[in-house]
Amino acid sequence: MELKRLEGLAKSGYTSFGSMWEKGKVSSDKAFFSLKGENGDVPVQSKVLSYWPDGSVKWACHTALSDLMGEKVSLDIALNQGLEEEILISEDNEKICIEAGKLKLCVCKKGNYLFKDVYLDSKKVLNEATCEALIESRIDNLNVHVERYVGLIKSAKVVEKGSLKAVIKFEGVHVLEKDPEVTKLPFSIYMEIYRDSSSFKFTHTLFIDIDEEKEAIKGVGINFVSETKGPQYNRHVKALVDNGVFHEAGAMLLCWHPRVAPQIYHDQILGKELKFDDGSQEGRDALKASMEMPVWDEWRLFQDSSEHFLISKKTGNENVCYIDGLHGHRAKGVLAYGSESGSITLALKDFWQKYPSTLAVKGLSKEKTTGTIWLIPPDAKAMDFRHYDTRGYSQTYYEGFDVFGASAIGIANTCEYSIGFSDEIIPDDEALDKAYNEVQYRALYMAEPEYYHELRAFGFWSLQSRNTEAENWLENQLDAAFEFYKNEVEVRKWYGMFNYGDFMHTYDSERHSWRYDMGGYAWQNTELVPTFWLWFYFMRTQRVDAFILCEAMTRHCSEVDVYHFGKYKGLGSRHNVRHWGCPCKEPRIAMAGHDRMYYYLTGDPRMLDIFEEVKDADFATIETDPLRFFFDKKDMVYPTHARTGPDWSSFCSNWLTWWEVSRDEEYRKKICTGIEDIKKTKLKLLSGTDFEYDPESSHLRYIGDRATGGSHLSICQGSEQTWLEMTLLLDDPEWDKMLADYGCFYPLSNEEQNRITGGLIGGRQFSYPFMAAGVIAYGAHYYKDERLGKKVWEIIKDSLDTELGQNCIETIEVKNAGNQAVLNEIPKVSTNVFAQWCLNVIVALEFAKEYLPESF
Repeated sequence: MELKRLEGLAKSGYTSFGSMWEKGKVSSDKAFFSLKGENGDVPVQSKVLSYWPDGSVKWACHTALSDLMGEKVSLDIALNQGLEEEILISEDNEKICIEAGKLKLCVCKKGNYLFKDVYLDSKKVLNEATCEALIESRIDNLNVHVERYVGLIKSAKVVEKGSLKAVIKFEGVHVLEKDPEVTKLPFSIYMEIYRDSSSFKFTHTLFIDIDEEKEAIKGVGINFVSETKGPQYNRHVKALVDNGVFHEAGAMLLCWHPRVAPQIYHDQILGKELKFDDGSQEGRDALKASMEMPVWDEWRLFQDSSEHFLISKKTGNENVCYIDGLHGHRAKGVLAYGSESGSITLALKDFWQKYPSTLAVKGLSKEKTTGTIWLIPPDAKAMDFRHYDTRGYSQTYYEGFDVFGASAIGIANTCEYSIGFSDEIIPDDEALDKAYNEVQYRALYMAEPEYYHELRAFGFWSLQSRNTEAENWLENQLDAAFEFYKNEVEVRKWYGMFNYGDFMHTYDSERHSWRYDMGGYAWQNTELVPTFWLWFYFMRTQRVDAFILCEAMTRHCSEVDVYHFGKYKGLGSRHNVRHWGCPCKEPRIAMAGHDRMYYYLTGDPRMLDIFEEVKDADFATIETDPLRFFFDKKDMVYPTHARTGPDWSSFCSNWLTWWEVSRDEEYRKKICTGIEDIKKTKLKLLSGTDFEYDPESSHLRYIGDRATGGSHLSICQGSEQTWLEMTLLLDDPEWDKMLADYGCFYPLSNEEQNRITGGLIGGRQFSYPFMAAGVIAYGAHYYKDERLGKKVWEIIKDSLDTELGQNCIETIEVKNAGNQAVLNEIPKVSTNVFAQWCLNVIVALEFAKEYLPESF
């Protein structure tokens, strides 16, 4: 297969990318691959990500050096693994020793150190790495107490190794420094080490586990300790800022008396190593001045919002203040520091997007220096996880139920960063830019959209086409919707560690803002799957700005909106003012379908953990029955409930994903068990949608035709995409027909529905037909039904008038509104509407384009 590097991404550094293969083409026991770049063979390390039902490879992941790959590469099946030696790894009960060409280090399996003794080309460049956290306890409204917790590694294991890359997974917890029996904030870290690279990469997940009523998180960081040598004037700090770099030395040789030669100061700021001849007057003056200068010891690059950063510094003395060095807008999240013993570069992805963030160096004037990446910086106010009120507002503000269910215990957040090493006293500006691009815009290689479309990657979606006026109009609407939301992220500043990657739910045209303070109308939390919309849009366009939005949404929704341990494990929180605020804990928010695209396209290791966490999410519904307020437990036969959609359909998404990645047939059987139960009901997939459910047996129990929340919920929460993809994988013609019949039935009048079903539907409404347009189009395609096919486009076109009050997606200009001189606003915008409208257009174009009129 032919792949290309997406425009606008890094052209250097190691990268990982996915490849999809035709069913039956690559047998799992011969999954070897070769890679050719523009200048010949490129070393590659590969692993299988998922399998087709026949056991052949469906998706694989490949790691290679993008410097060698160039703009375009060719990936082929190889007969053997090649002759390259694997990275050397040896281990005992206490440590894992890794030799990867230039880099050598020892990973600690247990204890307070992640790793020790890092060598670059046989020169020691790092002593140790540790984690720490600061927990703030509220004594009263005016007084707080901060305690330090240290990271304790419980396990470290090799999860991948090959000729180019070794991946270590750490699992640990933060323990109270003065009492190790007290634990908070579990974490997991993936560390990627590459052959002959001078840097390595981390994917760091923090799990929230504090007393949120009394405690807040004041800091979470990872510390890197190294030795520092040489005079203070040869010790340097650099940071990438809005424009260019901030660069200073430990002792700045700009002196009034004695006067230092201007060229010396000029060379110092250029980063040159200075050597003075004490036999010359110039040398003696410089040495004398250096002994009398203030010696700076500590620098902090602090991004306090998406709109402002501050670089401050202080000397190494106790009880002295920090002084401000530079204020700016958006720092790039790269800080380097060094001395005559070499330099270290820290780079944190999404530095300003996931504010507050800090990169710090301390002890630069001493023999040992500590560089710290603060994922949650002590410079900022403590992270408060309390809810915005002490009660719910289910009726007035759409918050689900009146019970209070706002808990952040069990959610997580994942950040990516890198550390690099150099023999230079400070890297040049180009090296810092390279570090930034490789962590922020890591190269991604993909085949053309037509390739994935032909293989049905992620199910059914259409290719872009503008051959007719109607097609052109639809494509324009899809582009306009994407552009609007991409711009809204910036206009509304949807940034911050626990917000970046999400959209708001519903707009308030009177205030010219989103309803950020109105219960269930605030953050979207995957409701009505904007995830699928954006990923399908990306698959069609391969726009890098779309990928950035998709990546951020995947990271956020898979971590912040989901519970990773505890009684809600595998469930997520419905939309709310606080991401974890809604009392409705639902499988649909957490389902694997939101995240599969990112995993298969990048091979990101954290996603596999997510899939494992949600694969048995159905068991969590025993305690948190999705219909617990509508049915009496004592009258039930099975222990919980599952609506065909969005509950059982979300389980199917989880099971299908785990079946693909693990080849565990039990999870395929779970899907088939439910399908067989649905087949036995009077109306098959039209029945229900409410069923009793038994997680142990995976059986659904028919309890009559009733749809709590409305029939549209059965299709608009990712069910359509999951069920359609199941038609490709299950080899069950009856299931395919059931889904087609569902599509045919959905747009009928209630009178006609009751005529067909003998009155079983009753008053049950199949609302918002545009949310089912994709499956309606599937029904038209299945039965070759021209009338139904034309009906699809009537539904899609008319829905913009009914839902937006306008016949196309376009903004109006409002002056001096929303804190904008000119605000581009869509007064009735709703993310529910946009996500579903765009998604269904993309799917309907695949099934019913032949019925699309020439123009609307």
